[in-house]
Amino acid sequence: MKFGVFDHIDRGRGSLGELYESRLKLAEAYDRLGIDGDHVAEHHMTPLGMAPSPSVFLAAVAQRTERLRLGPLVYTLSLHHPLRIIEEVCMLDQMSGGRLELGVGRGISPHEVAYYGVDPAKAQAIYVEALAIIRAGLTQETLNFSGEFFTFKDVPIELEPVQRPHPPLWYGMARPDGVGWAVANRVNIVCNGPPALVGQITDRYRQGWGAAGHAEELPLMGMTRTLILAPTEGEALDIGRRAHRRWYQSFMLLWDKHGTRPINAFYPDNFDEAQQRGFAIAGTPRLVRDALLRQFQEARVNYLVCRFAFGDMTVGESLRSAELFAREVMPELRAA
Repeated sequence: MKFGVFDHIDRGRGSLGELYESRLKLAEAYDRLGIDGDHVAEHHMTPLGMAPSPSVFLAAVAQRTERLRLGPLVYTLSLHHPLRIIEEVCMLDQMSGGRLELGVGRGISPHEVAYYGVDPAKAQAIYVEALAIIRAGLTQETLNFSGEFFTFKDVPIELEPVQRPHPPLWYGMARPDGVGWAVANRVNIVCNGPPALVGQITDRYRQGWGAAGHAEELPLMGMTRTLILAPTEGEALDIGRRAHRRWYQSFMLLWDKHGTRPINAFYPDNFDEAQQRGFAIAGTPRLVRDALLRQFQEARVNYLVCRFAFGDMTVGESLRSAELFAREVMPELRAA
C-alpha cells in the first residue's frame, strides 16, 4: 500500500500568493512525513483550479522537496500542443531527479475546453492523438507523425526524461469498461467513486493484468478520499462541513453557469452525505483508520490518494490532518 495526495488547489482564504505558498509548505510536509506522491489538478477559468499550469507549480514543488513524487492528474491534452508537453515533461523529470508521475486525460469539463476554442466533441480524439505523439516524442530523437489534428516531419527532440522510456502514466478511471486500455498500456489509475465501484474497477484490472501475462509488478490502483483528522470527531466534522461548502461552490460554478451537470462526478452537495457515501472521512485518527480499513476490503486498492486541503481550510488544519494521518494511521494501513 502506498499513499499520495490529490489537490485541486482551489481558491480558499487569502490571496493567490498565500494560496500557492501554503500548498508548497504542505508539499514540504508530505515529503517529510513519508507520503509517496503529490498529484495536482488542471482546471481553467474556475475557482476550482488555481494552478491552471501544473508544470509551473510542480517545478516549485520539485525544488522544495527531495523524495516526494509529483505530477499532474491530469494534463488536459486536448488543450495543449503535444510538443510543448514533451518539453515540459522532460524538464520536470530532470528538475525533480526522475520523480515525475505523468497523468493524462481529455479534460472533464466541456466548458473549460470550449473556452479555449476546442470543440468538446473532438476533445477525446485530440487527446488520443496527442498522447500517441507525446509517448513517441519521449522515446525518440526525431519525431514523425501524421494525424487528423497534428502533423510533424523530422522534428528534432533535444530533451529527454530521466525515467525511461518515459515517466509512469496515470489516468482517472470512472468506469470498469475503460480498464482494458489501462492494462494494455500499463497505466496507473485513480478512481473517485464509491468503494463498490472502485472494487469493480480494481478486480477487472487484476483479471486483465493476469490474462495479459504481464510479468512486471501490478500498477498502482488508487482511490481518492477527503480526510480531516482532529483530536475530536466534532472538530473534524465542523472543519469538513465548512470547507466542503466552499469547495462545492467552486466545483459547481461553471456547471451552474451553463445549466449543466458534471460528467462522471459523484460528489454530494454536503459533507455529511459525502461521508455517508464513503467519499470523505472526518474524525479522530482511530475513526479514520477503521473507516479506511473497511473501505479497503471492498475497494481492494493498493494506493490511497488523500485530500487534506480543500475549500477554506487553513494551512494549519490541513497540516494537522496530514501529520496525524502519517503518524497514527498510515503505518497501520501499510501493515494491514
